[in-house]
Amino acid sequence: MKLPAEQHVLPDLLRPGLALVFCGTAAGERSAREGAYYAHPGNLFWRALFEASITPRRLRPTEYPQLLDLGIGLTDLAKRHSGNDADLPRDAFDVPALLAKIERFQPRLLAFTSKTAARAALGRPIGDCGLQPERIGQTRVVTLPSPSGQARGHWDLEPWRALARLAAG
Repeated sequence: MKLPAEQHVLPDLLRPGLALVFCGTAAGERSAREGAYYAHPGNLFWRALFEASITPRRLRPTEYPQLLDLGIGLTDLAKRHSGNDADLPRDAFDVPALLAKIERFQPRLLAFTSKTAARAALGRPIGDCGLQPERIGQTRVVTLPSPSGQARGHWDLEPWRALARLAAG
């Protein structure tokens, strides 16, 4: 699904002073329908946040605005498209817009929720998950294993726990 230029599938959850911003590739179809980030029941995002001690309890996808109270934000590379990465048009990712947002809001950490998102934004292959050498302004960059149910074979909670330690420090 593609929306007009002035509309976003899911609104950014950003403001100055955030400790952490998560960035995915694009809203999935279920997230787009429900108007909530990481809404598919098979997605491990909300469980990972809780199990890694990033959130004090397991939030429901519809509660995503509450992340701001915890110093956490959300965005995507493709704000006007939704669906599986393989089904997105080649120009769906707006890397300049993401970089401008991060430079404007300067969170302490930007965590890509997949190697695909990190590769698109950083313009290079991603080896291991974890802290990356690049910075966007003063923002440190982290890559996480995808919480998508489609990526279950590559799932590992440990990089999410390492992110929690980094965010707390």
